[in-house]
Amino acid sequence: MTITDPRPAHHRAGFVPAAPRTGRLRPLGLDEVHITGGFWAQRQSVNRQHTLPHIGHWLEREGWIANFDLAANGSLAEGRRGREFSDSEIYKYLEALAWEIGRTGDDELEGAFRNLVDRVARAQEPDGYLNTNFGRPGQAPRWSDLEWGHELYCLGHLFQAAVARARTRPDADDGLLAIACRAADLVCEVFGPEGIQSVCGHAEVEVGLAELARATGEQRYLRQAQLFVTRRGTGTLRPIEWGQQYFQDDIPVRKATVLRGHAVRANYLAAGAVDVAVETGDDDLLSALVTQWDNTVARRTYITGGQGSHHQDEAFGEDWVLPPDRAYSETCASIASIMFSWRLLLARGATQYGDLIERTLYNVVATSPSASGTAFYYANTLHQRTPGAVPDPDTASLRAESSLRAPWFGVSCCPPNVARTFASLDALVATADAQGLQLHQFASCSIQTRLDNGELVALDVQTDYPRSGCVRLTATRDAADPWTLSIRVPQWADGTELVVTTAAGEVITTEANKGWATVRRAFHTGDVVELVLPMRPRLTHPDPSIDAVRGCVAVERGPEVYCLESIDLDLASHGTVSDVADIRIDVAAPVDDRNGQPLVRLVAAAAEPGRGLAWPYAEHSLEPAPSVSIDVPLIPYHDWAERGRSTMRVWLPMAAQPNLDASTTVDWGSEEPGGGRERETDPSGPSSRTTTGTRT
Repeated sequence: MTITDPRPAHHRAGFVPAAPRTGRLRPLGLDEVHITGGFWAQRQSVNRQHTLPHIGHWLEREGWIANFDLAANGSLAEGRRGREFSDSEIYKYLEALAWEIGRTGDDELEGAFRNLVDRVARAQEPDGYLNTNFGRPGQAPRWSDLEWGHELYCLGHLFQAAVARARTRPDADDGLLAIACRAADLVCEVFGPEGIQSVCGHAEVEVGLAELARATGEQRYLRQAQLFVTRRGTGTLRPIEWGQQYFQDDIPVRKATVLRGHAVRANYLAAGAVDVAVETGDDDLLSALVTQWDNTVARRTYITGGQGSHHQDEAFGEDWVLPPDRAYSETCASIASIMFSWRLLLARGATQYGDLIERTLYNVVATSPSASGTAFYYANTLHQRTPGAVPDPDTASLRAESSLRAPWFGVSCCPPNVARTFASLDALVATADAQGLQLHQFASCSIQTRLDNGELVALDVQTDYPRSGCVRLTATRDAADPWTLSIRVPQWADGTELVVTTAAGEVITTEANKGWATVRRAFHTGDVVELVLPMRPRLTHPDPSIDAVRGCVAVERGPEVYCLESIDLDLASHGTVSDVADIRIDVAAPVDDRNGQPLVRLVAAAAEPGRGLAWPYAEHSLEPAPSVSIDVPLIPYHDWAERGRSTMRVWLPMAAQPNLDASTTVDWGSEEPGGGRERETDPSGPSSRTTTGTRT
């Protein structure tokens, strides 16, 4: 397969998962941005050393890779193992390997990649069909269960894996791109304008086809993606108990105003629809997707960035239905949300998309894997009421059965999804446009790219964010002409400063408003630009429409959401209080910042014999139990449950309701950072406590 790209060499798609040919911003790939240290470099190191081998081990152990061997030797129906969509986990694993090989050039991973591709190749039918669950003797016919069969979904992940390989190793002779193109040709034949007039119950093939079209230049794949997006919402799938909105098959994409139904499917579909809108110049479709993003973030997204509050159907709830203790907040839904947000960021260039990506990365994606990288959360609750059972390290767990991370699941979509995200994370850091370069995510890294005029620009970025808020960018190459450096200033970052120190020693300090902080100059080697973000802890109040957390506050510091874990409560109270259900936060006391860790004043109910045994309702106000005050440290939500069985909560009930000032407004859904109505107070006066309205 010949890969074509008509753009100038320095504008062609690099090592990027999404490479739109038009848009406000051009993504910089793993060949232009290299994360070198700090929080995300550590996560990438664990991903390479532990998570990828762990996933490979479990895919072999569970027999999901062996399904391809069985297909090749004709014994599939009797011996197949895993769910109907287990093929997709092999493809996500291949994609993760491809990005990691492109990032590090790892020879060991290259061998594993080629071996696995060879096993997949032997299972492909002569006409291009590739699935281990359908189409052979003893199995259901091809395309006979579009609602639940996941055939097209699996192929979508195959296409993304092939694109990752084509972009990172365009001269590779392993054959994965040819495998994907044969399968895509069959999809176009079977589901084209004169073919089966339906869609897959689980969106994903749309993203895969659009990106495969970008990578190969084959526009038939884009047309098929467009056809799938157009058909969605016209009722082509059979009704089910949760309604056709579960499949996003109830309303056409361009007529929907909010994401609904299964949260992973909804975000994958939205991401694919953005690809189609951008590549076909469909501004009306793109505008509809912007509206869906705005409304979903404003009313159906948790403070962590997580999405999906229904366990039974892994779905979005209605507006404001965001119970913390029933949060499903599937890891895969958050990864799909990042895909959607990133595509809108590239198309429109607005910083609120980068804000949500940052929030979701730190507070959901980073939460799922353990520090060891060998256990995972599938769902991400915001309130754990009872300590869960320790999972068996040698057994695949149910999806949400434990408050501790599990090594594997019967439905194990999340581990390889996390792995491919971390392996390609460098591609979410920066972009370029006709004016210069934009920094979206803060990580120590090196950046080198050519601007539209051919100018080679290079920066070294150093930061220990989010521990501190200083992001230092140093020019490492002289520029012949002025260009603009733009740095995202998060919505929460009131009081940010921008400090420019020239190589000649001149220092210029300005206030940086939320949105973009910009510096335009002909940069010289040694010029330094520092973004200094305020990292004091802040109290965040929910919109009063969210019934489940009315009267509560959360604590945030920088991009991280914090939580109270029972282990710290027990230690701080010397064992007199050990359940997070027994506390209230004293909002009149300042939140101290102890070396980057918030310390809060809690009011805890003292033990009272017989309390709780009587009827808990009365005509008059019930007297509270005697209480004691305790100063307790909070931990980043992504670190919870690393120390054993515990209870935990993000939203802390207030001991006393402060007077709220309704004048503060923030609008997440606008083109500028912020949005929606929020309430902000500062009950502590001139102390270390601050409160900031943050849309949940």
